[in-house]
Amino acid sequence: MDNFWLWVAALLSSAWVIAGIALRVAALGIIPGNRKPSTGMAWLLVILFAPLVGLIAFAFFGSSRLGRRRHDRQERAHRAIAERSGGHPDRVEVAGHLGSIVALNEKLGSMPLTGGNHAELIEDYAGSIEAMIAAIGTAEQFVHVEFYITALDEVTRPFFDALDAATSRGVHVKLLFDHLGSRAIPGYDELVERLEASSIDFRAMLPLQLFKGRYRRPDLRNHRKLVVVDGHLGFMGSQNLTEPSYNKAKNRKRGRTWVELMVRLRGPVVAELDAVFAADWYTESDELLTVTPPSPPEHAEGAESAGLACQLVPSGPGLVAENNLRLFGALIHAAQRRVSLTSPYFVPDESLLYAVTTAAHRGLEVELFVSEVSDQFMVGHAQNSFYRALLEAGVRIHRYPAPYVLHAKHFTIDDSVAVIGSSNMDMRSFALNYEISLMLLGPGIVGQMRAVEDHYRELSSELTLEEWARRSAPAKYVDNVMRLTSALQ
Repeated sequence: MDNFWLWVAALLSSAWVIAGIALRVAALGIIPGNRKPSTGMAWLLVILFAPLVGLIAFAFFGSSRLGRRRHDRQERAHRAIAERSGGHPDRVEVAGHLGSIVALNEKLGSMPLTGGNHAELIEDYAGSIEAMIAAIGTAEQFVHVEFYITALDEVTRPFFDALDAATSRGVHVKLLFDHLGSRAIPGYDELVERLEASSIDFRAMLPLQLFKGRYRRPDLRNHRKLVVVDGHLGFMGSQNLTEPSYNKAKNRKRGRTWVELMVRLRGPVVAELDAVFAADWYTESDELLTVTPPSPPEHAEGAESAGLACQLVPSGPGLVAENNLRLFGALIHAAQRRVSLTSPYFVPDESLLYAVTTAAHRGLEVELFVSEVSDQFMVGHAQNSFYRALLEAGVRIHRYPAPYVLHAKHFTIDDSVAVIGSSNMDMRSFALNYEISLMLLGPGIVGQMRAVEDHYRELSSELTLEEWARRSAPAKYVDNVMRLTSALQ
């Protein structure tokens, strides 16, 4: 009998070894398919070292597919956007290298470059919420609101009061918020209760509800932030709809607040912003919205730049191919004198890293604004792992002082192009999040953004290569491990 159990144990052990080898061999030919080499290699390392754990992780996080129903809705929405943009009355053409970038953006995102727009940057956190509340107060037809994080707190209550007041005037108000992103913020249940008791039509984006059959890769998120009022006035940028410490006691205790940048828009580009909302609303609700045609441009009181050419670039899972990454890389490669980047999470893929360091090697002025201390452990250490390559290439790194979190997402190229939106410069924003980026052309808007960058520079400390080289070996080790995990997409 003892021999029998020894034989069974030996058989099971052999089967386990053979299964492990078979799994590893299969992974070599399956995992790299249609993935970036860095991503494929990271998954292979996990599976080679821990086959069972790696296989389970890959089953949950290895694919960014949305599910057939959601994918079909999204495709129909973007086909409609592309058909409408073909005869856009405010379409403008530009010559030279920017013309090819405009064509790239339109091919990938279906949005044309439009003229006659007006933009005003809003750097003040409370000021941007006040500006959105004031805009909602003028609404006569509709208000469309979409935020990755939506919370009910002392800062945002007046915003919801304004939405309620709008509905009482007969204005149609629709609200989208990311399900998991908002659920992680204290007060979520109170928020939902208030919305259910109101006349606001709301939906949670990318809901994860296993018992209702709504499941997909759990870390796919809709990261967009936008407000549209009557199709004539719009807001977008980096700021979520929450108070500046995200309503968390640990952040308040540390004095940690988020620093943001939003842009207030008028003109034809607002209809493009509303088209993005309409596509997301249709994806979540199966309800088709009519996008208000662009209105004749009118001067926005207080705006410092007028007559801007703007192009909106949506990106995310199911869209063509990392539209935001292609836009960023193309603009940086085309730069002739200066590149100024601001991103809270700078974890580039090989193409973007080479674009930035090549610009510096070409003799351009290249600078990067980041937070001194990241609010996310893994992302922060992964970001640290890129600093040496950037500094050695000649990129100047300015670190915004702790405990503030520089969460703004924007950059300028020479004196001609500014980009602002919801997208970080990391692999999550490029491949897993729904994002929006706005390209604005002209020295006026670049001048506005330069003033913001100058403010950051005054407050920040510059990191030197000598200082960075003195870091301890354990810190460098953690950075490199986190850099590997950043590619697991």
